[in-house]
Amino acid sequence: MPHLVLIYGGQSAEHEVSLVSARNVFHAIDRTRYAVTLVRIDRDGTWVRVATVSNTPSSQIDFQAPGELVFLKPDGGLAPIESPRDAVHVDVVFPVLHGTNGEDGAIQGLFQMYKVPHVGAGVLGSSVCMDKDVSKRLLREAGITVPDFRVLHNGETNLPSYDYLARVLGKTLFVKPANTGSSIGISRVESLMEYQSAIEEAFKYDEKVLVEEAITGREIECAVLGRNPVHVSVCGEITTTHSFYSYQAKYEDESATEIIIPASIPEAVTTRIQDLARRTCRVLDCFGMARVDFFLEKDNRILVNEVNTIPGFTSVSMYPMLWDYSGMSFSDLVDALIQDAFVTHHRRSQLIRSR
Repeated sequence: MPHLVLIYGGQSAEHEVSLVSARNVFHAIDRTRYAVTLVRIDRDGTWVRVATVSNTPSSQIDFQAPGELVFLKPDGGLAPIESPRDAVHVDVVFPVLHGTNGEDGAIQGLFQMYKVPHVGAGVLGSSVCMDKDVSKRLLREAGITVPDFRVLHNGETNLPSYDYLARVLGKTLFVKPANTGSSIGISRVESLMEYQSAIEEAFKYDEKVLVEEAITGREIECAVLGRNPVHVSVCGEITTTHSFYSYQAKYEDESATEIIIPASIPEAVTTRIQDLARRTCRVLDCFGMARVDFFLEKDNRILVNEVNTIPGFTSVSMYPMLWDYSGMSFSDLVDALIQDAFVTHHRRSQLIRSR
């Protein structure tokens, strides 16, 4: 029976969301097919083996419980720090790590070096999609429309003024860290005072900040799975009574948000969005698992907002909900992601490397 390690937690501001996602993923894993070990990465970077579980219901497992300190060995073994020789081989990893050091290519690089199959995008796709500046520039270069934006770097002596940005981007602006998820550190601004406060907030999370035009349009999302072929789900729409789809609107005030699946849009527009999702993933090399977020304007102009390579798996997360409506249950989705990890790893292992 293949040994699957579910890694969750992490060192980012999305640590708490990861705990919820991990419980739901664990519940969906077919434990008649996989032996599952839970490994939590604490906020200080410590790896903790919480449990190796067989038939224990997810409701009876404390995902924040103390456990044995472990590390991943270069031969793909998961080993206790105090007794490294007692390592167990890892056949596949399912990372449910949102944000910094989990979704940005850092841990994917570790898995790739140690030749461990893992669910989701590889190093390049993960890092590119995590960086909103780089991903938007690559998409723009490929002829894919994205919101207009400017980039600010921490420590610059002459940051552009609100008046200048309002002239080139519009009076209403979004200020966001280049490398976070779950809308953390993002602010909607309409004045100089709000702009200054928003920049200070965004620079708490990243050295690079985007100032982006506000798009008047509907927020449409679709889910992507696999590489050859790239499967795309139905489209869903998010509406909120908040000024935008913030962290609070996503996880703390669920009554303010409505998720509509399928999105009420013409079939031809749906097809265009799905095709654009495939093209976006090819441009950004983010295969395996991704959620692609769009803006749809009144004239049916489509803009790519961003791509999330480890989307949430909470009860209000679009990725599993979109696949469920598309005819794939949560359990089938998790299994398909695991199988894709094996296929991708096998293909990569067949490549000729320089020696």
